[in-house]
Amino acid sequence: MGSPTYLDLVRERVVIYDGAFGTWMQEQGLTADDFGGADLEGCNEMLVLTRPDLIAQMHEAFFAVGVDVVETATFGAFGVPLGEYGIADKSHEINVEAARIAREVASGFGGYVAGSIGPGTKFASLDQIRFAELRDAYEVQCAGLLEGGVDLFLVETQFDLLGAKAAMIGARRAMAAAGREVPIQVQVTMEMTGRMLPGTEIGAALTALEAMRPHAIGVNCATGPTEMSEHLRYLSQHARVPIACLPNAGLPSVVDGKMHYDLTPEGLAEHHARFVRDFGVRIVGGCCGTTPAHLKAVVDACRDLEPARLDPTFEPGLASIYSHVPYDQAPSFLVVGERTNANGSRKFRDAMLEGDWDTTVGMVGAQVQEGSHVIDVCVDYVGRDGTADMDEIAKRFATQSTAPLMVDSTEPAVVETALQWLGGKAILNSVNLEDGDAPGTRLDRFLSLAREYGAAVVATCIDEEGQARSPEWKLKAARAIHDIAVDRYGLEPSDLFFDPLALTLATGMEESRKDGIATIEGIRLIKEQLPGVNTILGLSNVSFGLNPAARQALNSVFLHECQDAGLDAAIVHAARIVPINRLPEEQLEACLDLVYDRRREGYDPLSRILELFDGATAESAEKEDRSGWPVEQRLELRIVDGDRNGLTADLDEAMAGGIAPLSIINDFLLTGMKTVGELFGSGQMQLPFVLQSAETMKAAVTYLEPHMEKVEGSSKGRIVLATVKGDVHDIGKNLVDIILTNNGYEVHNLGIKVAIGAMVEKALEVGADAIGMSGLLVKSTIIMRENLEELNERNLSRIPVLLGGAALTRSYVERDLRGVYDGRLFYGKDAFEGLHTLDRLVELKRSGDVDEAFGREAGGRDLPPRRSEREVPDVEVPVRSPEVTTENPLFVPPFVGSRVVRGVALDQIAGYVNETALFRNQWGYRPEKGESDADFKARIRPIFRTQLAEATASGILVPQVVYGYFAANAEGDDVVIWKDESRSSEWLRFSFPRQREAPFLCIADLVRPVASGEEDHVAFHIVTMGAAVSERAAELFA
Repeated sequence: MGSPTYLDLVRERVVIYDGAFGTWMQEQGLTADDFGGADLEGCNEMLVLTRPDLIAQMHEAFFAVGVDVVETATFGAFGVPLGEYGIADKSHEINVEAARIAREVASGFGGYVAGSIGPGTKFASLDQIRFAELRDAYEVQCAGLLEGGVDLFLVETQFDLLGAKAAMIGARRAMAAAGREVPIQVQVTMEMTGRMLPGTEIGAALTALEAMRPHAIGVNCATGPTEMSEHLRYLSQHARVPIACLPNAGLPSVVDGKMHYDLTPEGLAEHHARFVRDFGVRIVGGCCGTTPAHLKAVVDACRDLEPARLDPTFEPGLASIYSHVPYDQAPSFLVVGERTNANGSRKFRDAMLEGDWDTTVGMVGAQVQEGSHVIDVCVDYVGRDGTADMDEIAKRFATQSTAPLMVDSTEPAVVETALQWLGGKAILNSVNLEDGDAPGTRLDRFLSLAREYGAAVVATCIDEEGQARSPEWKLKAARAIHDIAVDRYGLEPSDLFFDPLALTLATGMEESRKDGIATIEGIRLIKEQLPGVNTILGLSNVSFGLNPAARQALNSVFLHECQDAGLDAAIVHAARIVPINRLPEEQLEACLDLVYDRRREGYDPLSRILELFDGATAESAEKEDRSGWPVEQRLELRIVDGDRNGLTADLDEAMAGGIAPLSIINDFLLTGMKTVGELFGSGQMQLPFVLQSAETMKAAVTYLEPHMEKVEGSSKGRIVLATVKGDVHDIGKNLVDIILTNNGYEVHNLGIKVAIGAMVEKALEVGADAIGMSGLLVKSTIIMRENLEELNERNLSRIPVLLGGAALTRSYVERDLRGVYDGRLFYGKDAFEGLHTLDRLVELKRSGDVDEAFGREAGGRDLPPRRSEREVPDVEVPVRSPEVTTENPLFVPPFVGSRVVRGVALDQIAGYVNETALFRNQWGYRPEKGESDADFKARIRPIFRTQLAEATASGILVPQVVYGYFAANAEGDDVVIWKDESRSSEWLRFSFPRQREAPFLCIADLVRPVASGEEDHVAFHIVTMGAAVSERAAELFA
């Protein structure tokens, strides 16, 4: 039996790498001659050609102490850094020889060789080098490493995600050319700031790089093991591939003019042993400053350790180069900002046409401020070079947007241009099956790009038959794309966003009346039948043709209904939707009636909407007059509505009436925020409006702060406050800051998304009496627990900790978390409880009183058992409605099959046009003051006749109909369509919903059941106005 592969070894036990190349070489007393001359001095990679003996000795030194893997001496052996020495052409040669040297040495020890691929010296994300140039240079390097016989590629010390992607793509291209596959292990470098150099969080790095399908992922260089602990903890919880850790030997200092690392071999070994036991790290080793002595200690400590068994929580999402954005934004939805679209925003289009890139960047920031999680970017515009425009925009958005991008284009070249700027994980918009799935089709090219660059994909429910209209057809199209994307291209189901298509409900045409229901049911079906996928809508399409005020209302209502059905994301202008609790009842009901087609005799919801919003604009809706209301009630509702207009006047009135500032905050403003939380949790308020309420709350607190009583004199004590990593909510924390500051404490407020390392650093710097951690999200309670564990590990449990936030309970903190933390731990229900706790801590410190029980005794109360939900008995639904008779005679069709009708005169169909919908809705005309509906239509009708005459003369409208009759029977709630009159072979079937209460109607009841043996038929038809008018419309909208 041969030796196990590298990945087999990783699965079996802890794998140990070598140490520092540079540290070992510095001890060899090298001169310029060793490098091949003064011009090449410092180019370590040249030693492969000039001093192969030294390279071999280094590998032997590490293998001799028991390591499993050595890295080739090729960290900078690709064209970009080699080009700085004028030897770019030697890249292939150096890599081949380096791999051969390492391979020969490894063979004598039964070891493995990792092809070292470093980051180079240029930032692709900062436009210091083009992606393609970097990728191609890496491809040459990887081809040499493969030829020399490496066991894996080690893409290491990556400070820029875009550079890491270029290396991984270059490696895969080299493997494809060579016909040989080896694993790829990727490692990023996290600085002392807790982020990569551009500011990348570890979560963003994992999301972006795991989408590139590495075989292992980890961290190396920049810091010692202590500073890596947080990142390894995160990877242990979320990474689905083995984890690697190759730290420096501590932090460097200069001693006697030489670089010195202070971590001992024993210290490195202790850290690695903990990482293996606690975080399940399977690949360990050393980076800068680590010697064979360090690695011998690691071998002795870790060789026989059993790594912790991990159960990672996969958190699907996108990433900018700064942060991870999860797909799941429950109870809200993933907001995709739609304003940076050349076909939908005149402001963006004009800025793009004028080359005003600063304005386009500003529009991104504005959308993020409004609550967008992702930014849709579309530069497709007639007559423009889309690749050039995308090149300018993507390189700016990639670094100047904290939100990830949705690349929206029909052109694969435009999409790839964007992807070559995006170091994070993007989403491509969009694919469909309109032209099939053969090689070279748009589906093939987009899915290939998604796989190569690690992107998600929007897929519209369109197949070769056209745009899916029924829920079942939408599911059928989605399933077909899903199977191709997952099985053929290897995409994750979670990275597929299916758009069941929101079609306008404003045409007034009979065939579009059920489109809203079809979309909602399509969402529900896709979520039920395709596990793990997401759904998305271009929301504003549903109201196309209505005026802005009506569109805002209908969009908001439709969004709410789709969310209830399982919608995950929507492309929307966040500021142009409203919480449905703010809509007047009659508007809400009319919109719901339109969505669900609740017409009845004498009532058409579309006509009602046109009446309700006649002449209105989104900005002109009158607010309720609250001037006579008590100021307390007005303030509370200002928070709920996010209304800052007149806020300071109301606050002044409240204070003038004798209400203390703190009472205003606690009794009225916080009550409003509680209502906001309830509305958000129930889905009645979307995230952008929660943010508006939060900003209003901040403004109110800021205004009230100078009016609060303040304790003067020297500082009573010091505290560090921070919202924990991954959480952006800080209203409560900032209120604590104000209360503590005004009561004599020195508060160091570190802001939001703060890692425990930053809290510790500040606490030690200022000598803090306590650390206060805040968070609103449920996952923040987990982060708090991990932070407490990290404080224990760093032997810092002497620092008291206060925890606060909406997701915490006293029981959880005092009973569960006190069992975790070795020091004093407190729950802060509000700012005043935090103040009392801090007062007591400072008093104990100054008095010398020990009081071991304070903050350490397990407390809290058991929560009462959850009241079981009221059982709702199942309704006994009959197979068929008793109201539908089968005694009536069967319809006998004039023919079976389909026929085409051409040559239909426009005058023949003009009489069927819904003039109300056309004149008011589509054309936007309005009756003049006092004008009756009949007079209004008589005034506009000549325009209509003129348009008809012109259309007839130009031939732009060509009415045609395909219709037919087909053999059919019912089976339960399904209508089965037979292939022919023999009824022996099923063609397709339609499933229809049945009422859950009397009379239990279902469309299938109108067709004779299969069991009856009766031969029933159904009719279908499709109409069109021809291709010419569609092409003309596309030109007008372009």
